[in-house]
Amino acid sequence: MLPSIQLERVSTTVPALGQVRLPEIVERAAGIFLLLLTSPLLIGSALMVSALSRRSPLVAHLRIGRHNRPFWMLKLRSMWESASRTSRCRGWIEYVAAEPVEDGKEACDPRITSRFAAFCRRHSIDEIPQFWHVFRGEMSLVGPRPLTRIELIRHYGTHASELVSVKPGLTGLWQVSGRSTIKYPQRAALDLKLVRELTPKMYSTILLRTFSALVIGRGAW
Repeated sequence: MLPSIQLERVSTTVPALGQVRLPEIVERAAGIFLLLLTSPLLIGSALMVSALSRRSPLVAHLRIGRHNRPFWMLKLRSMWESASRTSRCRGWIEYVAAEPVEDGKEACDPRITSRFAAFCRRHSIDEIPQFWHVFRGEMSLVGPRPLTRIELIRHYGTHASELVSVKPGLTGLWQVSGRSTIKYPQRAALDLKLVRELTPKMYSTILLRTFSALVIGRGAW
């Protein structure tokens, strides 16, 4: 059984002001195509992570999706501290119920004990499993990153309804503007700008800049 979590409702009365995305069927097709295309890299990385950590290669964290619907967001494991009492393993996936309390990522996080894991994070290999969410219609290619309930309340307040009026995305403005070097107040502002002002030109520019950021691996840890 997966952990049961009670979520506070977040208002969804504000419409998406600038949402632009591919038609549903095209985006879902892109999700499964990209997942299949990167599957050799994902499988090889998962086997390496499993051997290094002696834990399940995938983790799932609870996030809030469009219209306040919670979903388990998959990632390749890149940290392997002691298992949490609030986590449950099911096959190759560990479901982590506890929400993070930190407001940002540390450049030298002690939980990242492998150079291979650090490499996966720097080039976002750990986020390849999220193509599955695009295929399922839970995420878009471009949009604000999936947030926890605590992040929505703490950093977005009355603007939280705008964030959950659109699908969360694999990439967005803050990812191509500095990634982990962006502090939360600026990240929140970029997320809101994306939701309010997204145009086809911005959409395509973000995708192109994301590819460049992943290859270079700058600003991520």
